[in-house]
Amino acid sequence: MIYDIRHVTTYRYDAPVTSARCTLRLLPSDDEGQRVFDSGLEVSPAPATISERTDFFGMRVTNVTIEATHRELRITALSRVEVERHETPAPALTPPWEDVRQAAFSSSQLGQNAPAHFLFPSRLVPLHPPATQYAAESFVAGRPVVEAAAELMTRIRDDFKYDPKATAVSTPLSDAFDKRGGVCQDFAHIMIAGLRGLGLPAAYVSGYIRTLPPPGKPRLVGADASHAWVSLWCGDIFGWLDFDPTNAVLAGNDHIVIARGRDYADVSPIDGVILASGNQILSVSVDVAPSQRHASDPQPRARALV
Repeated sequence: MIYDIRHVTTYRYDAPVTSARCTLRLLPSDDEGQRVFDSGLEVSPAPATISERTDFFGMRVTNVTIEATHRELRITALSRVEVERHETPAPALTPPWEDVRQAAFSSSQLGQNAPAHFLFPSRLVPLHPPATQYAAESFVAGRPVVEAAAELMTRIRDDFKYDPKATAVSTPLSDAFDKRGGVCQDFAHIMIAGLRGLGLPAAYVSGYIRTLPPPGKPRLVGADASHAWVSLWCGDIFGWLDFDPTNAVLAGNDHIVIARGRDYADVSPIDGVILASGNQILSVSVDVAPSQRHASDPQPRARALV
């Protein structure tokens, strides 16, 4: 499946902003089962400087500085991505989770996908004993790792209420766990905390998921949103497999990866600092749609700044 993706972020400020420095993680990379045909950014007002780098985990990071005084900042990311993932292995054929744990701690790998980077507490995912105990109910002795993880993500979907009003970006994992509610970021953090508490390497993945309208209804442009899910290392043979606890599905061809890291702090779509006073209003619109054009057709919609 080839997707055209449009992600528009708009900040409106109460008072003029005289300068801004932003770090953007909005452009996809080639990944396992994912190929980027084209991507670009449009930033208004125009940046004074712009540069791109690759972070430790292999994801694309764009740094911009804006020196023009402005009351509105608009960032548009346009991408064209092909997703064709391998079929998920039969859960019962994957190794016992204890063997995966032993392999993770025994691994001498240090590359960007090494399990060692995702075994320990991180900035937004501390070890949380209640989350570990919750996860342990699915990870009984000798159970295949994918079978156990699939049950855990399903339990999170069933036991936790999706409620955008229950949490904010800054809400601690422990609060979301106690409330039994939140959004995809919270569900991913909770699942990661439980897995790491059991000694299993788990990463945070940000990206998009294609949403389908009700039967007979048209797609609403801009109705999609950024999404988050979990990647679990399942041993040397099976590698990293992605689990979506918000929807209780293993990530497939409807999931598009933008960034991977230890938690949300590693993959935040936009962060930075501004010089101004007063409040700001943030609005985000995302549209993920199957492409109507051939893969080799040019993409004229975005002026690629990086």
